[in-house]
This record gives sequence, C-alpha cells and structure tokens, in this order.
Amino acid sequence: MSIIKNLILHTRLLEIVGDIIRVRAQDVAFGDLAVIENIDGERSLAKVVDLDRDIVSLQVFAGGKGLSTDAKVNFLGRPLDVIYSDNILGRIFRGSGDPIDGGPELPTDPRIPVGGPTVNPVMRVMPSRMIETKVPMIDLFNCLVESQKIPIFSVAGEPFNELLARIGFQANADVVVFGGMGLIFDDYHFFRTAFENHGVFHRTVMFVNQASDPLVERLLVPDMALAVAEKMAVEGKKKVLVLLTDMTAYADAMKELGVAQERIPAVRGYMGDLYTQLASRYEKACDFKGAGSVTILSVTTMPGDDVTHPVPDNTGYITEGQFYLHNGVIDPFGSLSRLKQHVVGKATREDHGQIMNTMIRLYSGAVEAQKKQTMAFDLSAFDDKLLKFGGLFRDRFMDTRVSLPVIEALDLCWLTLSECFEPKELLMKQNLIDKYYPKPASVVSEEKDTAYKVA
Repeated sequence: MSIIKNLILHTRLLEIVGDIIRVRAQDVAFGDLAVIENIDGERSLAKVVDLDRDIVSLQVFAGGKGLSTDAKVNFLGRPLDVIYSDNILGRIFRGSGDPIDGGPELPTDPRIPVGGPTVNPVMRVMPSRMIETKVPMIDLFNCLVESQKIPIFSVAGEPFNELLARIGFQANADVVVFGGMGLIFDDYHFFRTAFENHGVFHRTVMFVNQASDPLVERLLVPDMALAVAEKMAVEGKKKVLVLLTDMTAYADAMKELGVAQERIPAVRGYMGDLYTQLASRYEKACDFKGAGSVTILSVTTMPGDDVTHPVPDNTGYITEGQFYLHNGVIDPFGSLSRLKQHVVGKATREDHGQIMNTMIRLYSGAVEAQKKQTMAFDLSAFDDKLLKFGGLFRDRFMDTRVSLPVIEALDLCWLTLSECFEPKELLMKQNLIDKYYPKPASVVSEEKDTAYKVA
C-alpha cells in the first residue's frame, strides 16, 4: 500500500499562503511528511499540519516563496524523524535535520521519530540529584535539579546566551543538546566557539535555526533536540542537559503559522493552544527509572519586560520555577527553583540551607539600607555593615561571570559573613557557626600551639 502511495503525485496546489500550501488528497495522516517538487525541479520537505476532509494543509520547510501552484506533491506516508547514533555527537544540524557543519552526511545511520508522547508517570523518578553549574546564584540559592524544566526569564540585550553557554560547558552533564531558534549568525558562532573552546563539543549535539533560515524549521528544533535527548537518556543512560533559546521566538513562529492557517487567535495574536504546545515540549524533562535523565533549561525573553506576556505567563504555569536575569545579574528575589529542597543540604553540605537563607536575608537588608542611604536617612552601625555586605555579595556571587564549585562557594559565603558581621549577628544555628565560621588568625595559632603541646 505504501509503495503504491509513494507513486501517487498530486500535481495541482489549491492554495499557497506564506509557508502553507493546500492540496486535495486522501489517506493522509496528520504529521506525515511529503516531498514538494517545484516546476524548476527543486525539492523540499513538507509536513501535514491540518486536515479538513480531503483538503490537506502542509508546512513547507524551505518556505513557500517561489513555489508554483503547478508544483508536485508526493506523500511519504511517515512522520518526521531525526538521525540518532553516536555519530551525531559533535555535529551541528539545521531545523530540517540536515548537517550544516561541513561534516559528512549520515544517510545510513538509524533514525528515530520526532514529537512522540511524554513519559509514562510510572517511569518517572522523584528528582534528588543536583546538576552543578558553578554559577553561585544558581548552585547556592536556586539549585538546578536533574529532570527539572526551568526557564531563564530575561529581555533583549541581556547576556542570557552567555549565561546559557556557560552553564552548558560548566554543568556536570554527560551530554549537552542545544536547540537554537531564530539565532543571528553571531549568536550561533558564539555558542559553537564556546563549546569548542571549553572542550565539550565532542559531547554536544546542536540543532540550529538561524534568523535567515525558513521560519518553519524553527518549530522543528525543540522536537528534534528533545527526541535525541530522550533517546540518549533512556537507551544510553546519560545525564542529558537540553539548552533551548529562545522559546519566545518559537512561540512567535507558531503564531505566524496559525495566521497562515487562518486560525482564530487568542491573547495578543497567539493561538489558543500555546499552553499545550509549550507543555508538550517541557514535559519531556524526566528522571527515568533505571536509566538517565533529561533536564531542560530554556531562555524566554519577555517583550517589554512584561512577565504577563502570554509566553512567559504560560511558561510559568508549566515549569518548576524560573531564573530572572536583569541588569546583567540573576535576581535573587525574582528567581525560584521549586525543586531545590530536594538537594539543598542533601546533595550538597549540611550548612547549605542556613547559608542560603541567611545570605538572602542579609542582602535584602542591604537593599533596604541602600534605599535609606539614597534618601539621606541616618544609618546605624548595622546598616553600614549591611552596605558593605551588599557590595561584596554583588561582586562575589551575583556577577554571572563568577565561576565557583558549590563547596568553594559555601566557604566564600562564610568568609564574606565573617568580614561583615559578628557571629551573634547572623542568627544562625550555633553548631554551624562553631564549625564553619572562620576563626581569627590568633585563635587558629593558639589551637595549633595547644595541639602541639598535647602531642
């Protein structure tokens, strides 16, 4: 049946609207692929995106520009798939799945379907392991946990891509799968160079849709990246970190497709299924029973810094927290990891929880002291200490360029506290202060002398 089906050519397009074409056909399934052959012989793949009785709407990967209504359509009778083998590590693919790094084609490598269902909840394991990123504002205050799905909320002009790349080459993950949507060439080159220069490119797979590439391919990047990540986690038992940027560009591409399909928009022109479309991708994050894990860290830019915009608003209902990147730093008050309690003090060190709460409490006080200083109020001696602490906190922890392992970061927290406050001012558990609060040099010297005399 499939052989006969492949021989049928549909030789007349009913309509071309942007990247959407319509043709009359039967026995076609939603999501099936087709080959479009233009009158000049040029070919492109297309995907079935809508069925209305015998009217089939297809999304042309290369776009509808220059396409003739006399083009031929040949349905392949199968859904979209992507190459999966060890050979894709260290390779870069475009949204259509074709390599763009100048390396060899992989025609004989096995392929896997794209866009399958999410994982059976029975096969999910409770998150309990931390992914160390060496970014103090994440590791100390809002830990990234295996199988978590969490976005970076930011605005245009902020260094969110630099932060995403740093996490990619510093995180303790087995494999990094990168999905770039609507990237300008400079950003694409930056990610590639960053992964190469830091020695992680050999365990990285990149799916990239540049701003100059067809809009349709932008919608395929997350599905391809997540299909590969899921396969590596389940069969390869790998700890996979998926980096996606920018999910707002992905949502905008969905909006343009909906307009071409003449669908009725909902809020601000986005389609009514925006939540469902985003959730079906984010829910691929999973810690698999008896296998590896998929962790998703994405970028969501907020137009006009508006958190009520449909994309960040819907994203917040799906994901387990967010990192707010504002003014070049991760905002400690707006950021939240809802899974951090699974690892704080368990996968790290006993003092982590107390340090986390104390540092944020004192920094909040430093912000208030700064406001008092700006308004020319009299400052107390403790306010002066808070101001000193706030400056050290911003320099040592909030700067996204700071790179520290979590244990070293905890030790630096104690050092910073000791430089600004007396132990009694910390309001922390005494046993932790006795164990971790740095002692004056005279006390250390006296303890050494006592130990020597006892020996």
